[in-house]
Amino acid sequence: MAQQQSADQRRTLLTGARIARPSGVVENGRIAIEGTRIADDHGDSGGQGGQDAAAVTVDLSGHLIVPGFVDMHVHGGGGGSFSSADPEECLTVADTHRRHGTTSMAASTVTGDLDDLARQAAVLAELVQQGELAGIHFEGPFISPHRCGAHQPELLRDPDPADVRKLIDAAHGTAAMMTIAPELPGGLESVRLLADAGVIAAIGHTDSGYDATREAIDAGATVATHLFNAMPGLGHRAPGPVAALLEDERITVELINDGTHLHPAILEMAFRDAGAGRVAFITDAMGAAGMNDGMYPLGPMRVEVKDGVARISEGPTAGSIAGSTLTLDRAFKRAVTIDKLTVGQAVQALSANPARLLGIDDRAGSLETGKDADLVVLDAAYDLVGVMRRGEWLVRPDGV
Repeated sequence: MAQQQSADQRRTLLTGARIARPSGVVENGRIAIEGTRIADDHGDSGGQGGQDAAAVTVDLSGHLIVPGFVDMHVHGGGGGSFSSADPEECLTVADTHRRHGTTSMAASTVTGDLDDLARQAAVLAELVQQGELAGIHFEGPFISPHRCGAHQPELLRDPDPADVRKLIDAAHGTAAMMTIAPELPGGLESVRLLADAGVIAAIGHTDSGYDATREAIDAGATVATHLFNAMPGLGHRAPGPVAALLEDERITVELINDGTHLHPAILEMAFRDAGAGRVAFITDAMGAAGMNDGMYPLGPMRVEVKDGVARISEGPTAGSIAGSTLTLDRAFKRAVTIDKLTVGQAVQALSANPARLLGIDDRAGSLETGKDADLVVLDAAYDLVGVMRRGEWLVRPDGV
């Protein structure tokens, strides 16, 4: 019957699973899907109404269904990079992460020449307009040479507002976020410009102190780019940016939950201090995500991946951690099994909060009527066994 229905009329019922709803985890719940959207399923009881007679019913007993993950900071995967300016390679990156449960993502660039970044933005903007991506995140070149991490030092520059505007304009309305070191000349002006333009101003790759960070927050910054990484650590006399970012209710903190970037005790502290509503788990993934160890490009640099950890292989920043090979299904499993977060807290950090920040929470980030049918099916061990995006299975659970 389902094969005879048109794509916008077909109806699917997912039944028997635990379902992570905004109100809490529902036992033995159900989700009704019509076309690309979550439909009004008349409750979570699993009972069937008259209009369900023609529906395809999928029994997912013993599984957990959570909203599709939303990654607001990802550079690459599947051997490809969003910095390639190659639409097909960018789609390979997106497809790789989708098959690991990330149904929405912002494409992150890496520090480069402004003209090169503008060309990359033009390609990525088309993919945003086609619905393949949720926006563009510019990470660099307006970051501190003292905290450049895996960014090429000679390509860094101060955040002149005219240069910041050039990248915003190159994105043709699809710029979602830009990372800035606010202590640099032009930093506060650029934060204000971004806020006025509706682009998230993120503080990161910064050597800023506590007071300067507070100034940037007052100027309109709302996100901490991978908190703790590429910034001064907490000090008892010089608390630095971390304390200012954790304490301010206006800031959402990105955390890379891969077990390499952050010690579990630090992640626990950040989650406790910020609260579940102010944390966004990200991958910061580069091209090796979903791939084997080996050599991979990261913007203009080469990165060696060994035992799943990516590091710059040459030049003045050799040995620096270069993003991650993380996928968000692994971040979710780690959150609930190692970090001991509740399913609801993990869903906030991996779906609801980043969707809200990217301005797509009207269609993504939670399992609610009218939103896109983006969801992830996990087994009893929290391993991914199914991914649906806009009503289409990208990874089919056994038996479906």
